[in-house]
Amino acid sequence: MKTSMTFAIAALAAAAMMLPPAAPVSAGQAAQQQAQKMHRVVLHVDENDPKRMNMVLNNVKNIRKYYDAKGEKVIIEVVAYGPGLHMFRADTSPVKERIARISTEFDDVSFSACGNTHRNMSKKAGKKVQLLPEAKLVPSGVVRLINLQEQGYAYVRP
Repeated sequence: MKTSMTFAIAALAAAAMMLPPAAPVSAGQAAQQQAQKMHRVVLHVDENDPKRMNMVLNNVKNIRKYYDAKGEKVIIEVVAYGPGLHMFRADTSPVKERIARISTEFDDVSFSACGNTHRNMSKKAGKKVQLLPEAKLVPSGVVRLINLQEQGYAYVRP
């Protein structure tokens, strides 16, 4: 067993010697790679709580500020479902002005509203519930969260 392990280590060492040396990275290339780094973040809202909604929007601004200062790009999506959909309702959103400002200020921040919740709220209201123009309707908020995480988005639930 000791002989086979020694042989395996020797074989790996020999294989490593056959690899070409890594090309050195210049300071300019390193800076370019850093500038091209892309971060993806999804924030989750499922409560009809103005404090929570404001915290999410504070997180959006703080995340943008942090990565902007580093010269790195970030894509942020806020997904709301269940009672959290009130965040995107034109008639009940306590944060609609902030959402409008953020949408105007940053084109890489998006807002996704759960289609299942929207349909149920509309049925209960007896009419189609109007969403903020910044909110995009997706079939399912939960499935949207799953899909974004599978695409490498960092998940945040403030």
